[in-house]
Amino acid sequence: MFALFAWLAATLACQSGQKPVSFMPPAAAQAPSLVAASSPPDAAKQKPADAAAPPQAKPQVPQALEVDPVGDLIARVEKEYQAGQDNYRAGHLEAAKGNFDSAFNQLLGSGFDLNSDDRLQRELDRILDGINGLEFAALQQGDGFAEQKSEPAPIDEANELTPAVDLNVKAKAEAEIKLTHSDLPLMMTDQVAGFINYFSNRGRGVVERALTRSGRYEDMIRRTLREEGVPQDLIYLAQAESGFHPLAVSRAGARGMWQFMGSRAKGYGLQRSWWIDDRQDPEKATRAAAHHLKDLYNEFGDWYLAMAAYNSGPGTVMNAVKRTGYADFWELYRRNVLPKETRNYVPIIVAVTIMAKNPEQYGLETVVKEKPVPYDTVKIDYPIDLRLAAECVDAAASDLQDLNPSLLRLTTPKDKEFELHLPAGTAEKFQSAVAAIPTDKRVWWRYHKVQAGDTLASISRTYRIPSKSIAEANNLEDGPLTPETKLVIPIAPGKETDTGAYARATTRYRVRKGDTVESVAENFGISPKRLRGWNHLKGSSLAGRRVLYLHLPVAPGSPGAQVASSGSHKSRSRAGAAVASKSGTVRHKVKAGETLTSIANSYKTTVSALMHDNRNVATLRPGMILVIRDVR
Repeated sequence: MFALFAWLAATLACQSGQKPVSFMPPAAAQAPSLVAASSPPDAAKQKPADAAAPPQAKPQVPQALEVDPVGDLIARVEKEYQAGQDNYRAGHLEAAKGNFDSAFNQLLGSGFDLNSDDRLQRELDRILDGINGLEFAALQQGDGFAEQKSEPAPIDEANELTPAVDLNVKAKAEAEIKLTHSDLPLMMTDQVAGFINYFSNRGRGVVERALTRSGRYEDMIRRTLREEGVPQDLIYLAQAESGFHPLAVSRAGARGMWQFMGSRAKGYGLQRSWWIDDRQDPEKATRAAAHHLKDLYNEFGDWYLAMAAYNSGPGTVMNAVKRTGYADFWELYRRNVLPKETRNYVPIIVAVTIMAKNPEQYGLETVVKEKPVPYDTVKIDYPIDLRLAAECVDAAASDLQDLNPSLLRLTTPKDKEFELHLPAGTAEKFQSAVAAIPTDKRVWWRYHKVQAGDTLASISRTYRIPSKSIAEANNLEDGPLTPETKLVIPIAPGKETDTGAYARATTRYRVRKGDTVESVAENFGISPKRLRGWNHLKGSSLAGRRVLYLHLPVAPGSPGAQVASSGSHKSRSRAGAAVASKSGTVRHKVKAGETLTSIANSYKTTVSALMHDNRNVATLRPGMILVIRDVR
């Protein structure tokens, strides 16, 4: 998830800017009793203190109108949240962040137990998912609240369409269905035929990329669906939703391969925190999706209705069934009693199912599927920086990020066990290498592979730590270093190296009671020196500070990464704005491995704009030249 969680975690830790609050108030905290105000029982017998003065009439609360403090609170929170949305749409991002801060502070600093009233929990989830969606949209425009590696969910674009029906395509598809085996009921309608036509032409690249990526996860998904006793062809729901991308995020804030919203994910055991988001874990999310779809089928007795409920919620579908008396998706479609997105959702899934199961008919037989990526799993109960973990096994940090998509940071959780995925065959190598690093130093210390020409002095200059410290940590004696050997680099939390890359975007952190410069720096995997430089601090105390500004560590070479200076966040923001203000048209030469999405993100544009300016190009080849307009 975006660095929204840094902001959220900090927000939850501050109650009205005074004392910290946790995500849930203490168990002892109870919501005030919802009772009507009344006059004292002996009011009629009491006499005023000054007999000469007429008694003052006290306003009475009508017994029929009960006080609803929860409703009042939600109304205030909603007003602030809507103001944030208005400011966001007007381009006033700082003002929007202030509104969202206030909405969270009012809700979570109210003293209510959020578990005591479903309305409070629904409001929290709605605001969280709503802000997440806005943040992602802002990021796509290049002015997001924070950096985040993500992929637009393909279902969003398809859901906006009402594709035309090609009668020839429909006739061929109808004939093909009769010969197609599926454990889901396949039905040909004008809507399904329209989406087959779309995915055969303008949306062809979406299908090709999803089929290519499907090979990486297909065995796991089919095995999980089989174990859970649901149809194997539900795999195509994930294809339509996310294109099998674990980091897919929809405009509404649904996340992961199976596009769970936050509230629904929590109900199926998918956890979210500052460190991880299980919705992005392919195996955990697949298991949760299978459970959810099975529950929906048991409720509605029909897979089409179950898929519709997966999209819009069981309550929406059940209300449509009750209103019409028809427990049939296509009848509900004809009667127009479902949201447009849901009416499109099922035909999209049926369309991609038919195409994927008949690749020759749709020219997809040449698509080469990726191979599953095997990995080792190591259970760890300590935090470790992925860059150190990568150095332990001679891999790139980006490789470990790819194997651990549920990690939102470059550091594993510090407060719980984590199953770290490593390149296949490297678990023993990892355990051996990491054993040389003290447990409490695994967020800071690094390994350095000696290159030809390296000396102790040159390595000392690179990492800005004394040669003596490196020599002591590695039991080195005088003499030349042997190339390809690894040296432990004992970087102290207070020391700086110029080897780290940091996000260009600024993240705000609300200071909590008990925080120090060192504790905050450790939590975020940055050095106290950088944190002090960015915030003009001296010493360790954060007394009187409510907000800190920082730049999150990212993998070197990541989009938006840079080697951060220790200057203030304000000067860095101006530099970023100067780059973003440039405009014009450029020509980009496609490199191996690039996609429309990665190129669009690099140039702060959209996939739709790229396709529009390049004759609706869907498949990229290395060496191809793309025109990119209005570069910021």
